Amino acid sequence: MYKYNHFIPLSVYNINNVEIIPEYWYNIVPDLPEPLAPPRDHDPLNSSLDLLNRILPAEVLRQEFTSSRHVRIPEEVMEQYAQIGRPTPLIRAVNLEKFLGFNGKIFFKYEGATVTGSHKINAAVPQAFYAAIEGIKEVATETGAGQWGTATALAASLNNIKSKVFMVSVSFMQKPLRKKIMEIYGGEVVSSPSNLTDFGRAMLKEDPSHPGSLGIAISEAVQYTLDRGIRYLMGSVENSVITYQSIIGQEASKQLEILGEEPDVLIGCVGGGSNFSGFVFPFMKSKVEMIATAASEVPKFSKGKYKYDLVDTAGILPQLKMISLGADYVPPPIYSGGLRYHGAAPALSMLVNNGRIKTDEVGEDASREAMQVFARTQGIVPAPESAHAIATAINYCRNPANSGKTVVLNVSGHGLLDLSIFGE
Repeated sequence: MYKYNHFIPLSVYNINNVEIIPEYWYNIVPDLPEPLAPPRDHDPLNSSLDLLNRILPAEVLRQEFTSSRHVRIPEEVMEQYAQIGRPTPLIRAVNLEKFLGFNGKIFFKYEGATVTGSHKINAAVPQAFYAAIEGIKEVATETGAGQWGTATALAASLNNIKSKVFMVSVSFMQKPLRKKIMEIYGGEVVSSPSNLTDFGRAMLKEDPSHPGSLGIAISEAVQYTLDRGIRYLMGSVENSVITYQSIIGQEASKQLEILGEEPDVLIGCVGGGSNFSGFVFPFMKSKVEMIATAASEVPKFSKGKYKYDLVDTAGILPQLKMISLGADYVPPPIYSGGLRYHGAAPALSMLVNNGRIKTDEVGEDASREAMQVFARTQGIVPAPESAHAIATAINYCRNPANSGKTVVLNVSGHGLLDLSIFGE
C-alpha cells in the first residue's frame, strides 16, 4: 500500500478517470434550513415568470423549480464532461504551505484544468444539450470576465448550435483574447451595451461610453432571445446552474475520501455564486467552515441588502430574494469581471444571511499579489476572480488560530488570458 504524504493518487489526479464524476447533480433546495423564496413578478401587467417558458430550454426550466435532491446527469452530458476535462484534479498545495509556514494542509480543486479554463463549462454543457434536443438552433447569453461566454461558445458548438454573447463593455475592451477564444469556439461576441437591442440603444444614448454591467448584459441577452425566438443560457445565480456546478463539490468530496482527508474549511470566490455554491453545497451536512470571498470594490456582502431584487437592470426577468447592491448598481471597472455582479444566488444569500456561510471581501491589489504568490509556489496562474479566494486562504493560514487545519480551496479557473491585469 502506497502512502501519499504530499501527492494525490494517480486515480484522483488523472483527469481521464471518469469514475470520480458523479452520476447525479445535487440540488440543495430540499436540504435548506427553510423554504427557498420563490421568484416574484414585479410588473402586474406583464408576467416575467411566464417569460421563462419562452427563454429557457424546457428541461432547464423544469430543473430550476424541482424539489428533487438528485438530478440524473444524461449519458450524453457525462460523455461531454469527460471530453472537456472532468474530473478536475484535487491537488495538495505543498509549496504554498511551505511558503506560508503553515502547519496544516492546503488542497485546491483546480477547475482551470477544463478545456475552457474555468468551472463555467459545467453549466454550459447541460444547458446547450437540453436546448439542442429541443430543436433550438441558436442560444444567447451574457459574460463579464469572459469565462461564461467562452464556455457557452464551446458548449453550443459541441451541440451543433450557434451562440451570441453579450460581453460587458469594459471587459470587451480589457480582454481581447477572451473575445478571440469565444470566436474560435464559434461564438459571436458583441460589446454590451450594444445597438442590437432596444435596451442597449437606450443605455448608449444616455452614455455613449457606458462601461456596461452584468445586469445590462443580461437584459440585452434576454431581450435578444425574445426578439429572435431562441433560448437563453444562464451563467450563474439561478438554482439550476448551481445544481449543475455541484459536480465540483461532489468530485472534491470523493477525492478527499480517497485520500482519507476531512476538510476544516472550504473557501471560494463569489460573483453570482455558482462556483462557490457548487463547491460547498455538497458538504453542507457536515460541520465544515465555509468562507465566501467577494471583491471589496463590489461590496455585496458588507453593504448589500437581503431582499427581493431584479436579476437584470431592465427588469425583464423575475425578482429573486438575494443579497444585492441593487440592479441599477454600476460596478467600478475592476479587472475581475466575474465578481462585478450586483447580487448573489438566493440559496447562497439565505445561508450567508443566517450565518451558516461566512464572508470576506478582498481588493484588486491583494488579489494580484495572491495571483503572483500562487503562480510562484504552485506554478499555476489563477484567474483574477479565483485569486480573491486565494488571498482569503492565505490570510486564513497566516492566522495562528488556524494552525493544523485542512484548508480546501476552489481555484475556479486559470488566468492565462488575464495577464494584462499586471500592465505592460
